[in-house]
Amino acid sequence: MKYLLDTNTAIWALGEKTKLSKTARTIIDDVSLALCVSIISAWEIAIKVSIGKLSFAGGSVFFIEKMRQNGVELLNIKDTHLEYIETLPFIHRDPFDRLLVAAAMADGMSILTEDENIHKYDVPSVW
Repeated sequence: MKYLLDTNTAIWALGEKTKLSKTARTIIDDVSLALCVSIISAWEIAIKVSIGKLSFAGGSVFFIEKMRQNGVELLNIKDTHLEYIETLPFIHRDPFDRLLVAAAMADGMSILTEDENIHKYDVPSVW
């Protein structure tokens, strides 16, 4: 099983592991599991840093670098993700999270997230 880390989960995995659930920590620490982070999360970080909504030393470039150093695969946006997002119900209004859900659905991944709205979609999710 491949796991897609949502933005908060990925940020917490880099430095605030106490914010992760026990299950999330176990999955992230298991080197036999495939972990992915989407370029969508880096984009979200870049926007939130630029408007002062998030303080993240090094910004999105540092985020991508640290994810790669930790063996997390960077997932780009694909046309199939866009196809899924066009039919996704409006359970969640956040465009970043909606695209993460669509990516997980299209690529057959489980999302590692605490976000209850994401858990309402027909996509495997864990926390």
